[in-house]
Amino acid sequence: MIFLFRKHFFEVSLLSVALIFSAWLMWHTFSYQDGYLFIAAKAWSDFASHIPLIRSFSLGDNWPPEYPLFPGEPIRYHFLFYLLVGLLEKVGLPLDWALNFPSGLSFFLLLAAIYLLAKHLFQSKGVALLSVLFFLFNGSLSFLEFFKNHPLGIHTLSDMLQVSDFPSFGPYDGKIVSAFWNLNIYTNQRHLALPLALLLLLVLWILKTEKKASMLQIALGGIFLGVLPFAHSSVFIMAIGIFGMLFILLKKQKMTIFGILIAGVLLSMPRVIFLKNSASFIPKLELGYLTPHPVTLSSFLNYWFLNLGLAFLLIPFGFFLAPKRAKKVFVAFLPLFLVGNLVQFSIEMAGNHKFFTVFVIVANMFVAYSVFKIWHQKIFGKILAIILFFFLTLSGIIDFFVVKNDHFYQIADYPKNPDVAWIMQNTLKNTIFLNSNYLYNPASLAGHKIFLGWPYFPWSLGYDTTRRDKELRDMLNTNSTDEACKLLMQNRISYVEIQRHDVNPDFTINYDLFNKSFKQTYNNPESGLSLFTIQPTCNN
Repeated sequence: MIFLFRKHFFEVSLLSVALIFSAWLMWHTFSYQDGYLFIAAKAWSDFASHIPLIRSFSLGDNWPPEYPLFPGEPIRYHFLFYLLVGLLEKVGLPLDWALNFPSGLSFFLLLAAIYLLAKHLFQSKGVALLSVLFFLFNGSLSFLEFFKNHPLGIHTLSDMLQVSDFPSFGPYDGKIVSAFWNLNIYTNQRHLALPLALLLLLVLWILKTEKKASMLQIALGGIFLGVLPFAHSSVFIMAIGIFGMLFILLKKQKMTIFGILIAGVLLSMPRVIFLKNSASFIPKLELGYLTPHPVTLSSFLNYWFLNLGLAFLLIPFGFFLAPKRAKKVFVAFLPLFLVGNLVQFSIEMAGNHKFFTVFVIVANMFVAYSVFKIWHQKIFGKILAIILFFFLTLSGIIDFFVVKNDHFYQIADYPKNPDVAWIMQNTLKNTIFLNSNYLYNPASLAGHKIFLGWPYFPWSLGYDTTRRDKELRDMLNTNSTDEACKLLMQNRISYVEIQRHDVNPDFTINYDLFNKSFKQTYNNPESGLSLFTIQPTCNN
C-alpha cells in the first residue's frame, strides 16, 4: 500500500487538491446557517428555479414530477440531480449538505474524468494536468475587457484580486465573449457536471476496452447512457452523436459501442418520447451561434477567436501532432462544434452552449498537448510555453476571483420565515398556490407548486407562459367571483396568495373581491402576505 502511494503520490495529491477545491467551490457559493439560505449573487437567479424543484421533492409531493413553477403538465426539465438532492434533504441532511455534497462530488468526478481521459489519449501526466487547468481557467480573451476598465499599472494585481464582476458576460451584457466559459456555469447549473463526467468516463472506458465487452459490462454502459436524458437531455443527445462517430472510427470496440447504444436508447425511450411529444420548439437552422449579425466569415472567425483565445490556433496544431487514436476522439467530438454553430435546438440560442462546453473540454486536451510539446523544445520552447500558459489561463484566473469575491443574498427559510412555516404546517403537500410574486415565493420554499414562477424559467423549457401569465393576471384582477372560481378550479388551485402593493407592485389585484368573497386563512402584516382558501366559496 505504501509503495503504491509513493508510486502515485503526484496523482493522489492532485486528486486530493481537486476534491478540496470542488467542495470549496460549491460551499462557497451556497450555504445554510441558522434558518437562512446564503446564495451567491451570481447564482441567485438560477437557484430561484433549483430550490423550488428540490423542495418539491423534499418537502412537497411531486410525483409524477411536474415543474413546480408551471404545474399541470409533466416536467420537461432534466430533474434527476435535483430529485437526488431532494431525497437527501428528505432523509435528514441539511439543505446545504444535500446540495453541495453531490455538487462537489460531481465536479470532482468531472475533473478526474478530464485528467484520466487526457492521460490515456496522450500517455502524459503533464498533458493531463494542463487539460484540467485549461478547463478550470478558460483561455478566452475576456481579459481585454478587464484591462479596458482597469488599465495596466501598479494596481493591476490588486485589481485582479478584488474584481467582482465578470469582464465579459455575453450575450447578456452585450459583449462578445460568452458567459459560459467560467466556473459560474457549474456553481449555478449544479446538475451539469455529473452527466459530463459520466460521458467522458464512458468514452474512456470504451477506448480502454480492447476486447469485446461482456454482456454485463455493456448493460452497465447502457444504463449510464440511458439515464442521461433524466440527468441532462442535451448531454444525452451529444453522447449518441459521439458514440455514433466512435462506432465509425474505432475498429476493435464496434460491438461494444453498438451494444451500449442499443441498451442506452431502449432505456431512454420513455423520456425521449415524452420530450419529443411535449416539445413546443422545432430545431431550426441558425448560423454562427451567438456571432453578432449579420454573420460573415470574418465576424464568425472573430467571435471564436475572442472566445477561444490562443486555443483557436493551438487546437489544430495539437491535432496535427496528436497520436492517431487521439485524433479519432477529436473527430468524434468535432461535430458538436459544427452542429452548435448550425442548428438552434431550443427557444433560446444561448442554450447551445452545452455543445461548446463539451467540445472545448476535449479540445483543451489538444491545446495542452501543444503546450507540452513546445515546452520540450529547449530554452526558447520553455519560454514560449510559459507565455502561452499565461495567456491561456489569464481570463480564467480573473473569472475565478469574480466567483471568489461574490457577495451573498440572505433568504429566510421556514425556521425564520413564518409565511413558509405556516404553509408547511397547515396545507397539503400537493397544494397549488395562485402566486402574486415570483422569486423565492414562500409556497415554493415550502415545497409547494405555484401557478407561474418567474416566466423566463418555464419559457426557456418551452411552456406556454404567455397564456398562463394572462390567466394569472385575470384571476388576480377579476371582478367576478364566478369567473375567479371557474379559473381557479380549472387549474387545481387551492389557495390564492395576495400581497400588498408596497410589497409587490407587479400585479393589479382586486383586493375587495378576495376580502369579501373568499375566506382568509392567514395574514402577516409584516410581510404583507395574505392567503385565501377557495373553499367554501368555489363549492357553492
